[in-house]
Amino acid sequence: MSLKEFSNLKYNTGFGGEFASEDPRCPESLPKGQNNPQICPYGLYAEQLSGSAFTAPRSYNVRTWFYRIRPAVCHKPFSRIDQGNMSNDFSSTVPDPAQTRWKPFDFPKKGEEIDFVNGLATICGAGDPKSRHGIAIHVYSCNISMTNKAFYNSDGDFLIVPQEGSLYIKTEMGKIVVNPNEICVIPMGIRFNVSVSGNTRGYILEVFDAHFELPSLGPIGANGLANPRDFEYPTACYEDLDINGYKVISKYQGAFFEALQDHSPFDVVAWHGNYAPYKYDLSKFMVINSVAFDHADPSIFTVLTCQSVKPGVAIADFVIFPPRWGVADHTFRPPYYHRNCMSEFMGLILGKYEAKEGGFLPGGASLHSMMTPHGPDSECFNKASTEDLKPVRVADGTMSFMFESSLSMAITDWGAKICEKVDDEYYKCWQGIEKKFNPNWRDDFSSQK
Repeated sequence: MSLKEFSNLKYNTGFGGEFASEDPRCPESLPKGQNNPQICPYGLYAEQLSGSAFTAPRSYNVRTWFYRIRPAVCHKPFSRIDQGNMSNDFSSTVPDPAQTRWKPFDFPKKGEEIDFVNGLATICGAGDPKSRHGIAIHVYSCNISMTNKAFYNSDGDFLIVPQEGSLYIKTEMGKIVVNPNEICVIPMGIRFNVSVSGNTRGYILEVFDAHFELPSLGPIGANGLANPRDFEYPTACYEDLDINGYKVISKYQGAFFEALQDHSPFDVVAWHGNYAPYKYDLSKFMVINSVAFDHADPSIFTVLTCQSVKPGVAIADFVIFPPRWGVADHTFRPPYYHRNCMSEFMGLILGKYEAKEGGFLPGGASLHSMMTPHGPDSECFNKASTEDLKPVRVADGTMSFMFESSLSMAITDWGAKICEKVDDEYYKCWQGIEKKFNPNWRDDFSSQK
């Protein structure tokens, strides 16, 4: 596949919008005034993809109508295939509450050719896709494009965070290019193909319960954080290719299945609806922060959320820590020491994370489980406790993120042992924290005045 076909792409804009798109090669390919005419323009087939129950409230009801050269049902029977290091089995390992950090995950070894699907590996997660409740966190590492192969997830939505290398993604709705410092969400059921140029690596958050949405803004008002206008959706771009042995891979109940067909599945000439993949540039996030004193909770950095049935409690939040100004007075400005009823998985896209400038590296990760204490290392604490509190830029040249969940996640066998990336000396970053307690502080402070 030539990557030239991904140049000069046009996008629809607006989070959760109701879009209508036609490939310009086939004008007026969308039916007029109805979804399912007896005969569709150009001899196309009408097909609906539902991302919610038919009877879901209108504000949560998502679906898209395709007008395609062949309906998606035109494939041979599914057969089970090897799923590599992907897993939704979170009960096989012994629970461990320890703070865990992973060194950067490996690229494919020299001489190996691994595409996006074969390069998927699961680090941790909770729940079960059969009951439609839970999450999984994966990494991907690949160096070749998917050839005559498409993938779709029957279990949930993928939120993809590239760390190294761009992703050239072909979907049923059209094409998307996702670069490092951008993200892409591919909702459940949408078929896609990933092309790459050389070593490529990143992270994936998978949610089983519901779809990602923008967080409520409350007292912030109508604008701020990730603004809806900055989310970009593909436009229709069909390919009419007859290819014997084209593979369509389904992730279903945590297992992989393959069906063969004799044509490309990316044959959608036109579509309309509000259920589609999208991308977002993290540099467009409008940061909200403290401008007086104290350290605001990280929820102010939430880009997207997948809510549970409990108000204000997320199955998963996608949170970023972008470049910004630090101006708080009388305040320890880095993240505070903390124990949380949520699980916190962090990754680093580029640069150095402010609370741990050594050891936590781009392409690596950390997991701080429920109620396990964590916070800045001793070097960060000492520096931030004595620095001049003038306005300073924070995190320039850096982008870190957090997958935060109300679920208690377990690490897979691959994440605990097979990947061989666990940093056994992570705990040492806190061992240099000194006892500074002084029972005579009031007297000493008075004498210094």
